[in-house]
Amino acid sequence: MEPPPPVSAGFLGALRSLGDGALASVEVRLEMFSVELQEEKFRLIQTVLWIGAAVFAAIMAATFVSLTLVFLFWQTAQLAVLSGLAAFYTGALVVTVLAFRRFLARQPKPFAATLDELGADRTCIRKPS
Repeated sequence: MEPPPPVSAGFLGALRSLGDGALASVEVRLEMFSVELQEEKFRLIQTVLWIGAAVFAAIMAATFVSLTLVFLFWQTAQLAVLSGLAAFYTGALVVTVLAFRRFLARQPKPFAATLDELGADRTCIRKPS
């Protein structure tokens, strides 16, 4: 006996096929979103650790340099040294904040690949066949 010939699924079959394709597309996009979310989380943790290490080192260096300078010039120019240190640290703070803002502006937009793919999907769907 031969198997029965394939029967055309008709409208319901086409609808199932369309639904299956849509779900597969959503699944792929969710997987991509998940990967990008992991990357963003890793990058955020890495950035926080680097900032913490830099802040700790900067505080320690500034403290000991300041104490050394104040101790060296205590008798002759304590006010000048303290004023100079205050001006220096204020300038360093301004430069650091500006550099950090520039760093943040250069970072890629989160989930850019997912958004690009979704935009490409919408463009593809909107195109007349």
